[in-house]
Amino acid sequence: MGVYRIEGESGEWEMVVGLEIHAQVVSKAKLFSSAPTEFGAKANTQVALVDAAMPGMLPVINGECVRQAVRTGLALAAEINLHSVFDRKNYFYPDLPPGYQISQYSQPIVGEGKIEINLENGETREIGITRLHLEMDAGKSIHDMRPDATFVDLNRAGVALMEIVSEPDIRSPGEAGAYIRKIRSILRYIGSCDGNMEQGSLRCDANVSVRRPGEEFGTRCEIKNLNSVRFVMKALEYEAIRQVEILEVGGKIDQETRLFDSGKGETRSMRSKEEAHDYRYFPDPDLLPVDLEADWVEELKRELPELPDAKKERFIDVYGLSVEEAGVLVAEKEIAEYFEAVADGRDGKLAANWVTGELFGALNATGLDITASPVSALSLGGLVDRVADKTLSRRIAKEVFEIMFDTGGEADSIIKDRGLKQVTDTGAIEAVVEQVISDNPGKVAEYKGGKDKLMGWFVGQVMKASQGKANPQIANEILSQKLNV
Repeated sequence: MGVYRIEGESGEWEMVVGLEIHAQVVSKAKLFSSAPTEFGAKANTQVALVDAAMPGMLPVINGECVRQAVRTGLALAAEINLHSVFDRKNYFYPDLPPGYQISQYSQPIVGEGKIEINLENGETREIGITRLHLEMDAGKSIHDMRPDATFVDLNRAGVALMEIVSEPDIRSPGEAGAYIRKIRSILRYIGSCDGNMEQGSLRCDANVSVRRPGEEFGTRCEIKNLNSVRFVMKALEYEAIRQVEILEVGGKIDQETRLFDSGKGETRSMRSKEEAHDYRYFPDPDLLPVDLEADWVEELKRELPELPDAKKERFIDVYGLSVEEAGVLVAEKEIAEYFEAVADGRDGKLAANWVTGELFGALNATGLDITASPVSALSLGGLVDRVADKTLSRRIAKEVFEIMFDTGGEADSIIKDRGLKQVTDTGAIEAVVEQVISDNPGKVAEYKGGKDKLMGWFVGQVMKASQGKANPQIANEILSQKLNV
């Protein structure tokens, strides 16, 4: 990837980025009420009295949300604060009934942590985590149902969010994309957030500034509510160039909140940026501090599943995969589980080649997720077995895979029904070789005249004549014997 720089008229500039990821906690109930959290429910059907801020209603903390936040902090190698406090963050918005958001400010549940991201050039970078705090989500304002009115849906009001705040360590759109994907992968591995950006359960705010390399940080702008990795990267690129163009002509960057217009690929001003004092934070008087037992935190740490980085190292050690292969296979929990099922008791490299090659190619072409693959891990393992024991040549195996993907059939049945078993009978292959040599005296003369590379051509002709069923290694050996006399 290299060092990312923005070229201005007067020289190079560098972007400085910090990201705030808002991850919806996997929980059947909201943060302070028992209202359900199912996605796609009819408007205002998942609202408890406290979510609607009815008079006299008091919030009650959901212990599962606390547990998930602590688990996430542990997975981010972060400090767990045994004592944390909920605050009121005061602002008015139509879909925020109480006029404040219950959040955390000076005493969050999770402190500093770090993650390692993998870049496209094979390098790694460490990105610091400033904090993770719990907060309730607001509702949703709907502007497109009537031209003269705005509707409010409070289904999301009170849903538990984990806000994961990074240090301003990110220096390019590529690093930002890698960071978000890594965070999302970790959340999915431990099951604390489903990571579905298209459903709004993972959103991102980006703080962006530019500076001359090595100088002090510049004035930042915040881009709100980015709901895809691609949009985050495009928004950062546009915003950094916008700021450089202003500074290059002697202008000044206004600290403000901006929105990204994905249709036009540009950011636009939304409002002046609020500071912490604008929200008038103070401890919520209806909620006691959260005090955790150290032994309970240690127990949660011991119960964490194998995380992506540890799984990557194991895949390299156990299956002999390259760093790149292992990185691809551990990126998503479901992919890693699928691969391990295919590789179980088999050659890990061969299994990885079929998963990342034929399977990924077919899934991408059809727009399917690996969880919806027509070819199960067990079925693909069966095909890998037939390649390993030389029942199938690589070319025929690809043909069998395509049939399996289209029909959901099993490799052994397809091989039997279509007569696709590889020919290993030396006599049968020798007959084909002799016919190919007899039919191509000119090529034989060229080969004997010194054109050694024609051996590949002869093997290809044998494979073609045998409809791909001849064992290519045996064909090569027989051709060498016949042509080198």
